[in-house]
Amino acid sequence: MKRVALRCGGLVLAAMLALVPTTASAQETVVYSGLASLANGALRPDTDPAGANDWSCRPSAAHPRPIVLVHGTIENKTYNWYTLSPLLRNAGYCVFALNYGELSGLHVGLPGSLHTYGAAAVAGAANELDAFVDKVLDATGASKVDIVGHSQGGMMPRYYLKYLGGAAKVDKLVALAPSNHGTTVDGLAKLPGVPYLLTTGLGPAVQDQIAGSDFLRDLNAGGDTVPGVTYTVIESRYDEVVTPYTSAFLTGPNVTNILLQDQCVTDTSEHLGISFDAIALRDVLNALDPANAKAPNCTLTLPINGGGFEEQMLAAGTWTP
Repeated sequence: MKRVALRCGGLVLAAMLALVPTTASAQETVVYSGLASLANGALRPDTDPAGANDWSCRPSAAHPRPIVLVHGTIENKTYNWYTLSPLLRNAGYCVFALNYGELSGLHVGLPGSLHTYGAAAVAGAANELDAFVDKVLDATGASKVDIVGHSQGGMMPRYYLKYLGGAAKVDKLVALAPSNHGTTVDGLAKLPGVPYLLTTGLGPAVQDQIAGSDFLRDLNAGGDTVPGVTYTVIESRYDEVVTPYTSAFLTGPNVTNILLQDQCVTDTSEHLGISFDAIALRDVLNALDPANAKAPNCTLTLPINGGGFEEQMLAAGTWTP
């Protein structure tokens, strides 16, 4: 009788547990902090960010295109997408992230990383993106992807779109602080010999992104955009890497340029912090799903760290606007 009672009790308990919603436990933790991302990358170098690279994921009707995340120069997927990857997964997207542009013999990467990525020539990196997008399309059965990139990762996909057939496989390109027209490095790149000093030891990707480089002249010849793709650029007035900050912006059909400080004067995130900035990442979500766009919460964000107190509290369920 005791065995029967225990067995029945166990069945009742299992049935009760089956009725408990599992949505909360399935949600990834989202932390808006570049400093936390650095610590995470040091402990878990060169690993998939939370929510990314589930190759069994199948896009939903609400979000039919997988998202491909493309990191910046001398960054990696672990660091760059610490915040955005779980945020997108929680929003119902299939999310994929790659490391690209590894340069053999060079080690100037982020703390804890075993490799230096985003350092090889940009054209070669675009070929790696091409292969990765094909892999994502094959795995998910989708016909197109959307790309979100930071810095070089926002500019390099344009080479893929223009020269490697990517325009037929991409619906949206959303770029955070992209080096679309290069950087003057606060004017230093205009001084004789300085471009060589700036790029020595950092890899060809840096040379390719100096304003006026052969690569950028070729990329931007004939216009910034290609037909059939929607472009969104999100930039900070305080960008200290892509200078002047206006060089990030694109011109052409289907282009939206967003300056963070036009939305919120207390947003002080810059080139690094923008990847962890709740305001910028709300702009990313809006660009990917304009039918359900929401105005960003204007809040204080900080250089390098980014942040977003209100979004953090909302995600934790401990604050109601």
